[in-house]
Amino acid sequence: MAARQPFTDTDTADEAVRATCDDATTCKRFATSKGYWKDPYIQYFVRSVGDRKAPEINRGYYARVQGVNHLLDAFLRKTQCDSQVINLGAGLDTTFWRLKDENLMPRKFFEVDFPTVVARKIHNIKTKPPLSKPIIETHSTDSLLLDAHSLESDRYCIIGADLRDISSLDEKLKKFQLNPELPTLLLSECVLVYMTPSQSSNLVHWAAETFHTAMFINYEQVNMRDRFGQVMIENLQRRQCTLAGVEACQTLDSQKDRFLKTGWEHVDALDMMTVYSMLPQDDVARIERLEFLDEKELLQQLLQHYNICWATKDKLNLGLSQLAF
Repeated sequence: MAARQPFTDTDTADEAVRATCDDATTCKRFATSKGYWKDPYIQYFVRSVGDRKAPEINRGYYARVQGVNHLLDAFLRKTQCDSQVINLGAGLDTTFWRLKDENLMPRKFFEVDFPTVVARKIHNIKTKPPLSKPIIETHSTDSLLLDAHSLESDRYCIIGADLRDISSLDEKLKKFQLNPELPTLLLSECVLVYMTPSQSSNLVHWAAETFHTAMFINYEQVNMRDRFGQVMIENLQRRQCTLAGVEACQTLDSQKDRFLKTGWEHVDALDMMTVYSMLPQDDVARIERLEFLDEKELLQQLLQHYNICWATKDKLNLGLSQLAF
């Protein structure tokens, strides 16, 4: 048996990154409990609603969820669901169940995350029938593969892998029937920012090389050079959480460059304040009535420091570059 490797700074950093998965899930759980959007499945991953979150945090998560879902759903409709989705660093995300409920299921939905995160998610799925039943319903044979670090069914697959190890990632996805010929949507939310610029560029380049018709949606920080950005970085550092990829988060242009330099044909990026202003305004008005927001400027500052960047390549000429807000 191989000797246990000594515990390193990288382990500490990875542990801090894994903890951000809990942050996101508890924030989403709280926002849904207040009625910002509906998610009947998140309660099976986080039982308690937890401490109160500030209204600007709830609105920020609302913008994130609605913005990402808008592009994801547009891609699935454009491809008539004859496509596959890979959620990179998926954490305890519930998108698979939402898409099944809304009859927007792609041919196959893949999720990748650290093996420890995946083990937790699989444990929840195994012990909570409202999570496991929809997976069984979309599976046609008896051979549902389920172990501590992976789940494979006909339509849903969860893989434990390190996104910085591209060859292992590629091998695991192909082992679970990833089809490079299918239109493919890749999604990462606050994931690339925790990798070095060269590691994230390698991942984005692998995606561009592997799929001839694809869309990559990336949600993360932007405009990190100013004082507000510096405070965000310092707050995370206090939790041993280093934004190793912050260099690519300086401007919307630096976000776009990462994709343009790695083989993607068309790239757009918008800060979340802009996205928020482009969401259906009747629903925005509804959620703004949920809680009083004292500091509108704080919401604006927060949303100006996150962005959605989306890149496409379109050998099949499906019109993917037209997908926008």
